Amino acid sequence: MTILVRKALVKDIHSPFHNKRMDIFLSDGIITEIAEQIDKVAETVIEIPGISASPGWVDLFVKGTDPGFEYKDDLDSVSASAAKGGFTHLFLTPNTQPVTQNKTGVQYIKNHHAPQPVSLHPIGAVTKNTEGKELTEMFEMRQTGAIAFGDGIKSIQSAGLLIKALQYVNAFDGIIIQVPDDHSVAPHGLMHEGIVSTQVGLPGKPALAEEIMVARDIELLRYTNSRLHLTGISLSTSVEMIRKAKKEGLNITCSTTPYHLVFTDTSLLTGYDTNLKVNPPLRTEKDRQAIIAAVKDGTIDCVTTHHTAQNKDAKICEFEYAGQGMLGLESLFGILGMAGLEIDDILTLICFNPRKIFSLESGISVGKKADLTLFNEQTEWMFNSSDIKSKSSNSPFLGTLLKGEVIATIVNTHINSNKKHEK
Repeated sequence: MTILVRKALVKDIHSPFHNKRMDIFLSDGIITEIAEQIDKVAETVIEIPGISASPGWVDLFVKGTDPGFEYKDDLDSVSASAAKGGFTHLFLTPNTQPVTQNKTGVQYIKNHHAPQPVSLHPIGAVTKNTEGKELTEMFEMRQTGAIAFGDGIKSIQSAGLLIKALQYVNAFDGIIIQVPDDHSVAPHGLMHEGIVSTQVGLPGKPALAEEIMVARDIELLRYTNSRLHLTGISLSTSVEMIRKAKKEGLNITCSTTPYHLVFTDTSLLTGYDTNLKVNPPLRTEKDRQAIIAAVKDGTIDCVTTHHTAQNKDAKICEFEYAGQGMLGLESLFGILGMAGLEIDDILTLICFNPRKIFSLESGISVGKKADLTLFNEQTEWMFNSSDIKSKSSNSPFLGTLLKGEVIATIVNTHINSNKKHEK
């Protein structure tokens, strides 16, 4: 199969064609020619004004629901959500039933991704059944295809176990992904503890729950000299600790979520929107501004959706009983544009940095496999329920005007188009 993408602005910092408008010709899933004008006949021609092309985007923390919770999302629907949002690589947490904690669990996901427009990468559990008591066989999972290791939405509470895990993965240059959250600190907290939690009458969860874990995990990383990625960073104090650790030379990276860039705890003053029940919780305006600054100065390496599908019954209920998390794959790009980030910053956060950290091949150059996202960063569009490909619909961004539209993804010979633009 042959594909010709005409007049695309190449956005790839590793390519000699970076920031140049070029024609890109692909044959049987390989980029075979890049030039200012290509006159070859192709089976599919993509030509649309203002189009840009970058290496495919990466989301490194998507809550796993398949196997076990397919009524929320399955591997097909989450892949469709990812492709709609411009992602060609997804990291799936091990919080499935059964837990992704052995060779069989990793193979289940890896074997399924072949026909999909997205590469699915399992995050292998660090502890058996993510119970935080006994280590899994991480090396076996790594050999089978696990991209990284962590207990997903369940933070590893035992310092001793995390030390062993960091030492374990160090032997094969693996990475532990951790959500910093001390479960013993206000375990029943429903939102950020502060003035707003008092005003709305909801139990608060203090910043201390995140701060303690960030400080502890940095100390454990210093002790083991391993590799650690902290995700869901939401506090100005966490940012400062990570900034100092990086200056020290520790091998630490981190990510935040789109909702910590745009919402604060005051967003709950207008109503008990259960779609805003997330962990880590929404913080103060001071924290939000610190997160934005850290994104721009490079302290925060990536933005990940923490895409969490919840069925309707889990969200249409009292705030106390609602399930945590929101969808994010279909809307992330437009949210980042709405938040005022420049396109080069956005691509660094969702493309170049995650590919570098987790050693995913990247590049728009002749001979590379087709792994592209096509987009227009200037287009404004209304995010509606029809844009959601998930089986669930728990997003607070419905009805929001977003800036930046994904046109298509191209993976191997598969084109996933969001609008009619092919000739």
